[in-house]
Amino acid sequence: MPKPREKHFPAFCFLSTLCVFLLVSVSHAQISPGPLSQAHQSLNGAGNCTSCHQLGRQRTLKCLECHGEIGARIAAKKGLHATYNLKPGSSQECASCHSEHNGADFPLIKWDIKTFDHKQTGYPLQGKHAALTCVECHSPSKIPALERVGIKTNLNHTFLGLSPTCTTCHTDEHKGRLGPNCSQCHNSTDWKTINIAQFDHSKTRYPLTGLHVQVSCQKCHTPGADNKPRYTDIPFGQCSDCHRDPHRGSFAQGCQSCHSTSGWKKVFAHAVNESFDHSKTRFPLWGKHANVGCIQCHGSGDFKKPLAFQQCMDCHKPDPHHGQFAQRTDHGECAACHTVDGWKPSTFTVQNHAVTAYPLKGGHATLECSQCHIPKGTDTRFKIAFAHCTDCHPDRHAGQFAAAPYFNACERCHTLDGYRPSTFTLAQHKQTRFVLTGGHIAVACGECHKQSEQFKPPSVIYHWQGLSCTSCHGDPHRGQFTDRMQRAKADGTVMGCEACHSTKAWNDLARFDHSSTSFPLVGAHRATACIDCHKPPNLETKLTNVNFKLAPTRCEGCHEDIHSKQFAKASGCLDCHTSAKWKPSSFDHDKRTAFPLEGAHRNVRCDGCHKATHEVDGKPVLFYKPTPKECSACHGEMKKSI
Repeated sequence: MPKPREKHFPAFCFLSTLCVFLLVSVSHAQISPGPLSQAHQSLNGAGNCTSCHQLGRQRTLKCLECHGEIGARIAAKKGLHATYNLKPGSSQECASCHSEHNGADFPLIKWDIKTFDHKQTGYPLQGKHAALTCVECHSPSKIPALERVGIKTNLNHTFLGLSPTCTTCHTDEHKGRLGPNCSQCHNSTDWKTINIAQFDHSKTRYPLTGLHVQVSCQKCHTPGADNKPRYTDIPFGQCSDCHRDPHRGSFAQGCQSCHSTSGWKKVFAHAVNESFDHSKTRFPLWGKHANVGCIQCHGSGDFKKPLAFQQCMDCHKPDPHHGQFAQRTDHGECAACHTVDGWKPSTFTVQNHAVTAYPLKGGHATLECSQCHIPKGTDTRFKIAFAHCTDCHPDRHAGQFAAAPYFNACERCHTLDGYRPSTFTLAQHKQTRFVLTGGHIAVACGECHKQSEQFKPPSVIYHWQGLSCTSCHGDPHRGQFTDRMQRAKADGTVMGCEACHSTKAWNDLARFDHSSTSFPLVGAHRATACIDCHKPPNLETKLTNVNFKLAPTRCEGCHEDIHSKQFAKASGCLDCHTSAKWKPSSFDHDKRTAFPLEGAHRNVRCDGCHKATHEVDGKPVLFYKPTPKECSACHGEMKKSI
């Protein structure tokens, strides 16, 4: 049984497949999605389904099999449909814009011409093109014959087939001589405005070089017989085809032998050397003259007309120095200072300057000319004021020496060899209001004469309103001696620091009279150092910060009380001692004690009776009170021995 089945199976399958196909075909006719659009009316009916749909697959479309012109543009990636990124050869995406089976009156194409962006076609409408109507370009007459063959629809109803070249719509006025790319010279904004930068004239028979590049097209391409610009049959073999001969036939070799397109006034050096030897004339061209254009001398173009050349001024006019040298014996001849090799540098030397009204000496001899004769082109001044140094040099002293007796005469302190050092000496300083004496003689100028902010701009100060010591020195005593410093000297000026000090040395206090204070120095005090009484604070070793007013005036303020206040109720140390010397004591035992010294007692030493010592604050102190008055207190041992 299995074998017969196996044998007849192919026939059975074929019949089954045929039945299925017929059923599907009938079912299609029965369930048609609707009538086609007007453009596809010829395809209505179940028998034409496969014209647009693949057999057995209703959703598989075959649009591009009929609309091959669209498929070709999609494959070439140009035109409107190419911008939708459609897959080449596939028609599946067509239905997303062109919906069928909606009836004969349903439009397959829906768009708004007014809002359509022509840039999507690959050809944006710019300039004057933007204002055109569609039919001005999209008309059957402008579709090339080869393009018409591939377009199956009515040519009046299509936007296909147009070429983007300008000659599709515009007549080629140049008749193909300049190629098909009109945009290399023209644009869509203004046809008559030619973009020279885009047109490559070097590819023509007459490449533009030098200054010809700047010449407008109209100057060469003049109107022809048809009153339109000529682009052919324009003579250009000789310069004279466009330019007139300014030399009136004087040179038969042609313009190009001396000139080039880089400039009419630029003459080839070889033209001078080979075509015309100027060295055989009465004026050989040397130095910079060899590079001067002929027209600069032969202005009229008539090279046979004689020229004056005996003096530089015959050609070099007007006088660039405005007659500043006209009074010289050579009347300002240029050759006196310049050569034909160059206007600069001048040949006028320091030696030449020596015969002028202002010979250059010292540091002036090394200066560049431009440092005095400020370059201002033809307005440079060579006749300048020089009577005073300040005619050239700014007053560095802010007018401190402008008045008498100096009148800003810099030479009184400086020389031409250099601004420093100054030549102002000690002898000259004696003529000032501040004679240098003592230690001031050894002080460097800059120690006193320092830059001061009181001038604008800041300048070194040389004149002070007052000449007191405090003009330079700070008052280390902070006004403790103001009243003494204000005292007048013999000349009527205040003493200042000189009330105590002198310029010999700061620690020279010979002028200070301590006897004029409330504590005159007498006796041993005269030899006492100041710092022994005027103690500086914070264990300092200098008197800078001492308050001299706080010095004690009583003995115990400086001297230790070795008697441990046994005589505190008395009038102090001076009751027994003097400032001349501490010993012997001047104590009057007869008047001040209850035990007058009589007889042999007068010759007894103090410590013969006052022997008792006691310890006070850890120190042994000789006690004077109480001292025994009985004889036995001192002479008791003597009685026993007797």
